[in-house]
Amino acid sequence: MNYLEQIDDKKLPNHLAIIMDGNGRWAKQKGLLRAFGHENGTKSVKVTVETCAKLGIENLTLYAFSTENWNRPKLEVDTLMKLLISSLKKEEETLMKNNIRLNAIGNLTTLPKNVYKELHEVIDKTKNNTRMTLTLALSYGSREEIIQVVKNISNKVKNNIISESAIDESIINQHLYTHNLPDVDLVIRTSGEHRISNFLLWQIAYAEFYFTDVLWPDFTENNLYEAIISYQKRERRFGKTSEQL
Repeated sequence: MNYLEQIDDKKLPNHLAIIMDGNGRWAKQKGLLRAFGHENGTKSVKVTVETCAKLGIENLTLYAFSTENWNRPKLEVDTLMKLLISSLKKEEETLMKNNIRLNAIGNLTTLPKNVYKELHEVIDKTKNNTRMTLTLALSYGSREEIIQVVKNISNKVKNNIISESAIDESIINQHLYTHNLPDVDLVIRTSGEHRISNFLLWQIAYAEFYFTDVLWPDFTENNLYEAIISYQKRERRFGKTSEQL
């Protein structure tokens, strides 16, 4: 079956977000350490990024490391950080070749200094690319993000920078990590779990969801096509009735 032929390039999600889940289980099923699952997961990242760019999806956000992930065993966290650095170095050329801009959201100051440095070097080198924005959610937690938004807006109200009556969705959007991104249209989660896991809670208010049992290291180009085909078959009403559309 040719999945690509079934995709309508006029109905692509403008912003696709993916919860990349199942690396650890993939490794466990094969009798390997969890680190091998994370390492193989980077191959699926590469395929997904290049396929989204090829399709014409303008914004792709990947949930790479949550605030809760810091609580995992030190060896696993260290492995993830090393993988992040090596992937950034390895894929910088690919990002430039495909005209992809790298972006990052989260409490980035909690990242190790070498990771933070490498991340911002690639962000700076790709800042003028225009084909697609690839956003990595790193040390990210949506509740923490919203708490920071409330604190920042409260401080501005206190200092008469904005008035309380002026606070609306637009003001909140301007203070989110994702202030330069549109709302999410489609969320994909792999590995069979049906949870949001503290990911972009404000930004996914009207997103469509696609859950698959496929573990992230096994996620292929065709799996991505299937998710997009499912998305394109849905009627997005945004609170309206079918007759109003």
